Amino acid sequence: MPSRRTFLRSVAATAMLPFMPSFMLWPRAQAAPRTILNDASRLSPTPVMSHVTITKPTTDDLIARIRAELKEATAEKRPVAASVARHSMGGQSLPRDGTAITLDGGEIELDTAGKTYRTAAGNRWSTIIATLDPKGFSPAVMQSNADFGVGSTFCVNAHGWPVPYGPFGSTVKAIRMVLADGTLLRCSREENAELFRLAMGGYGLFGIIVDLEVEMVPNLLLTPTFERVAPERFAERFTRAIDGDAKVKMAYGRMSVSRKNFLDDALLVTFRPAIEQPAPLPVVTTSTKLSGVANTIYRAQTGWEIAKGLRWFMESRLGPAIAEGPYTRNSLMAEPVANLAQKDLRRTDILHEYFVSPDRFGDFLTACRDIIPKARAEFLNVTLRNVAEDRTPALTIAAERRIAAVMSFSQETSPEGEIDMMRMTEALIDRVIAIGGTFYLPYRLHARRDQVEKAYPATADFVAAKRRYDPGLLFRNVMWDAYFA
Repeated sequence: MPSRRTFLRSVAATAMLPFMPSFMLWPRAQAAPRTILNDASRLSPTPVMSHVTITKPTTDDLIARIRAELKEATAEKRPVAASVARHSMGGQSLPRDGTAITLDGGEIELDTAGKTYRTAAGNRWSTIIATLDPKGFSPAVMQSNADFGVGSTFCVNAHGWPVPYGPFGSTVKAIRMVLADGTLLRCSREENAELFRLAMGGYGLFGIIVDLEVEMVPNLLLTPTFERVAPERFAERFTRAIDGDAKVKMAYGRMSVSRKNFLDDALLVTFRPAIEQPAPLPVVTTSTKLSGVANTIYRAQTGWEIAKGLRWFMESRLGPAIAEGPYTRNSLMAEPVANLAQKDLRRTDILHEYFVSPDRFGDFLTACRDIIPKARAEFLNVTLRNVAEDRTPALTIAAERRIAAVMSFSQETSPEGEIDMMRMTEALIDRVIAIGGTFYLPYRLHARRDQVEKAYPATADFVAAKRRYDPGLLFRNVMWDAYFA
């Protein structure tokens, strides 16, 4: 037993511990606070060691800055991911404990004779439209909202609703990309063609895109035509409208989503050039008289089936009756995603997207009717688009012609909401794969690896090429970790 004196000394020393400098006690881990980034889902908080924004650079400055960041990240063995707006939903633009690079703006050059434009990867589509519009041109294909970055659109190979095109990559003539070792490489269908195929829809896993050379088309004044169609006849009517009339320049479809009348009615909207094409065309606009009302009703659909019925009435009956057209092509594509922004922090909007052959569209409807109404998530909207065959990308979404179903759900930001979404997603993917379709990757990472491999048969070759071009696995993101690592 210790003596009384020894015991009292021990007590006194213990009492002094809170007042002693930390270096006199025990070693402590030292680390700089990490930055937490997220994406549009608000469900992907990811720590990064460095977040660098490159704003409105010249091309030479952009290349130099990218090379410097890659050199530092390589030395410190950190992953790198570049993006523009982070509108993905499953961490595809987020490198855990790595270097996140945000590209913001850059140079744009027009070749009106060749009907192409060269743009920095960091430009958003709103900037592209604003640049092309005064010159009488329009992007051949872009994403359906103008908030997204051009380079990001290429990396996910998104599609739009101009017809008769395939995804955006089908209109890209060439890109320039910085590889892991700092090499600047020009890639096209003729030059470094393998890398071009891998980078198109390659989620930034092969390099950082500096700029792109892209096709543009004349801007036009377009008049809409609305047609109610039985859902089972939609695919046939949709493809016939596009294939049988060269005047159709844009087209999409919608369906009713209320639980009582689930997918029992469809609307086909096509746009053709107006008879009168004034010169110059009206300046691009981004809003309509009903945009505020439409947003209110769109949001009211969550938990209120009456609002879903009202929205379908407005879209399928009232909208066609009071349509404000004609519209310029650019105005139709310039709508910001903020028009439908979710403001309730207890919920978040989650997108799904499925690609099915027109002749299997009826089977797709059956799968949706079997699965979606049973889920807790609120089904808010489905937009149907035509995607022409495009076999160029390694991870192609359209090995043959597809109808794309872009679905919007409102999900609770809770563990229960996430579990519900995971179960519904997994079930839908199984059914879509069974009918020869595929699903889009830049959303929540809820697919199983075997589902990814079945939907994208070239997955193994894609991963092998990744390890060949980037043996140090410098370019990584949360999606790589989940599906490919």
